[in-house]
Amino acid sequence: MLLGANGYSVAVNYASDAAGARQVVETVRAAGSRAIAVQADVAQEPDVLRLFETAERELGPICALVNNAAITGGFARVGDVAASAVERMLAVNVTGTILCSREAVRRISTRRGGTGGAIVNISSLAARTGGAGEWVPYAASKGAINTFTIGLAREAATEGVRVNAVAPGLVETGLHAANGEPGRLARLRPTIPMQRAGKPEEIAAAVLWLLSPEASYVTGSILEIGGGR
Repeated sequence: MLLGANGYSVAVNYASDAAGARQVVETVRAAGSRAIAVQADVAQEPDVLRLFETAERELGPICALVNNAAITGGFARVGDVAASAVERMLAVNVTGTILCSREAVRRISTRRGGTGGAIVNISSLAARTGGAGEWVPYAASKGAINTFTIGLAREAATEGVRVNAVAPGLVETGLHAANGEPGRLARLRPTIPMQRAGKPEEIAAAVLWLLSPEASYVTGSILEIGGGR
């Protein structure tokens, strides 16, 4: 929504929450920018191809990508995780990010005839803290995102493509309730030096900055936003 308010045309990808995607589209349009919603499972290559083709056809050339799709796989200690849950989580969080980034690079890299652009991956502070007792596999997937961010940034640095990641800590979203613990923020708030959870708009502001010309000399960075945690 913040990107739309700053002049970006926005393709809103969603897996199943069509109503939520429509709400974002309406907000972006109300801010004066163009927006569409596209249903696609980023873990499936045909869906990713269709997502990018639709975005290009409806909105024009792609200049920026935010890899925000992710699932946690649910709360579980490593000794209790199901293989199917881990496989699906890695497919969405890691494979999906790589496939979407591939399609963006193919379009924006100057080496491939593009005019350059920026990619921001959404990582997590869990990549550093480990997620012990809750979601270690999810934390591991975000560690993979950090490594991928650094590697792709160095690979594409001479091709007009900047690649960075934002690693949020505890943020006020529906993720906690969706995973079965609506009181998780209150339980963990004492572990945050600033003694509060972050707000979605604080994360969005960082993404906007990393995509903007103001961050023109920033690539391969992992920006932690966690209140000092």
